[in-house]
Amino acid sequence: MIIYRNSKHGFIDDVRSNSIAQKVKSEFERHGIINNNEAEYRAWYNSLLHMRNVLDDNDIDDKVELAVEYQIPLTSKRVDFLIAGDDADGKKNIVVVELKQWESCRQTSRQDVVLAYTGGAERAVCHPCYQAYSYAKIIENFNESVSHNHIGIVPCAYLHNYREENRSQIDNDFYKDAITAAPIFLSQDVDRVRYFIKQYVRKKDDEDLLMTIDNGKLKPAKALQDALASMIAGNSEFYLIDEQMVAYETVRKLVEKAVRDANNPLKESQKSVVMVSGGPGTGKSVVAIQLLCNLISHNYSANYVTKNAAPRNVYFEKLKQNKYKLNYIKSLFKASDSFWNAPKDMLDCVIVDEAHRLRKKSSMFYGENQIKELINASKVSVFFIDEDQKITTKDIGTKDEIRKWAAYHNAKLYEGDEFNLVSQFRCNGSDGYLNFLDDLLGLKPTANKYFDLDYDLQVFDSPEQMKAALRLKNEINNKARMIAGYCYEWVSEENPMGNDYDIVLKDGFKAKWNFRNALFAIDPESFDQVGCIHTTQGLEFDWCGIIIGKDLRYENGRVITDKTKEALSDKSSGIRSCKDEELADKLIRNTYKTLMSRGQKGCYVYCEDEALAEFLRSRIANKI
Repeated sequence: MIIYRNSKHGFIDDVRSNSIAQKVKSEFERHGIINNNEAEYRAWYNSLLHMRNVLDDNDIDDKVELAVEYQIPLTSKRVDFLIAGDDADGKKNIVVVELKQWESCRQTSRQDVVLAYTGGAERAVCHPCYQAYSYAKIIENFNESVSHNHIGIVPCAYLHNYREENRSQIDNDFYKDAITAAPIFLSQDVDRVRYFIKQYVRKKDDEDLLMTIDNGKLKPAKALQDALASMIAGNSEFYLIDEQMVAYETVRKLVEKAVRDANNPLKESQKSVVMVSGGPGTGKSVVAIQLLCNLISHNYSANYVTKNAAPRNVYFEKLKQNKYKLNYIKSLFKASDSFWNAPKDMLDCVIVDEAHRLRKKSSMFYGENQIKELINASKVSVFFIDEDQKITTKDIGTKDEIRKWAAYHNAKLYEGDEFNLVSQFRCNGSDGYLNFLDDLLGLKPTANKYFDLDYDLQVFDSPEQMKAALRLKNEINNKARMIAGYCYEWVSEENPMGNDYDIVLKDGFKAKWNFRNALFAIDPESFDQVGCIHTTQGLEFDWCGIIIGKDLRYENGRVITDKTKEALSDKSSGIRSCKDEELADKLIRNTYKTLMSRGQKGCYVYCEDEALAEFLRSRIANKI
């Protein structure tokens, strides 16, 4: 989605008249996006003035098209500036410009990471050249029109306020790879950045290149489970961006240092614990798997750990299909209850995904605390956590609990903004959809009370109609599934092949739970079954069909929960018997948010409670 677009001539007029910042803000509002960020408003005013100076050149045709604030498809990230047109030989190009107002920064020991003053404090952030390069690669990877129309995507970074005396901190051999991929230009480089742009864009193309990429056919977003084998083999399937890269590089350097210290008899080693926070779809699992692949490729000992069996089972199957031996796979991917008697520092790094799902004891008979055990077993422990995805009374994974056991082990703790993943890659890249769910489910009030976003959210009167619509999506690539909450008894448990059905609803809908199928997420035969939170958390689909039972209803003007509607046979969640009413309420709401955020492209919903269905429809229909 492009927020502001114009010809070079029209853009220069808007800057000269001092109206550019207000016009960009107005375009945000026209697209239904409220933007009250004063710092961003000032950035438009200042940075776009410098871009006007660069583009004010007779060699660049006045009709050349440009854009400000282009949201990359299927993500929540925006490119600052695009210039589209033909070079001197008629080749189509789009130049991606990452703009920064920095006057200085400091080099770090982390590849592609610098320290810069931003957001009111000095923070570790991506080097601007890597940022521009990663954005360009994502555009190339997601948009089929780029390759089909032979459009070159050319990135660069322009730091128009950056002082020459500070150049060595950002423009040096340590960052050579990023700078080679996307050249850097500082305050005194106006002629150089102008020359760079003119190498690729001089005149308007016969086609509307900006329209081509804005409305181009998108490639299906990669699912982690499908890319896993290639990643293990050492291939780059995902480009980490912004805070993802900062977290990734920080852990990589910590492991390198921890191993070096452990091999130095004169050096006293200290454990490190890293907490990486992020909501659904922010790439926690992608960063975790990328870390695993990088570390093992450099001969470090590392394990990927999750409490949930479903992702591990899917990963095992995908890797077996690619000729990896099962013993090797199982040496890398572990359950969280595997470390109760592990020796101290057995591993260089343990990477814990879905850390909010960790348990106090691995078994009734052994184990003490899984967080304590995991930190003990490794030199560097990384916990990927989202406290709002706790879904059972036995889930003890909290930030406070991790802090407690880090202190117990005298470990150095790394947390905070640098390790907070915010870029959205699921739900069609819509932060607004997740905010909408928070407000809808009463988890926390947000500005996104009504749904008017580019995401396929539909409410169905009939579960059979929802299933039929979902089946059409599943026929594309086997990536659509039905999922339900804890409400339905598991009557088919003893005879899964019999004629008893677990979920029987109106219009003749009937289905069985999928508990007997460990590969529910990828088995083509599993579409007619209904998944649960345990077989879907940690995985993602293109479309999900969510059955909301009577544990979530709309009464007296608000969404309420009812733990008495949970199935008597549900022993896993502990919600029905939970004496803490506030906790039970939160777990039910968390469960439905987790389920409703599994789909990359869409979420179809059937509510047993008709009042809740009508309330959800009203939130979709009443667009602001």
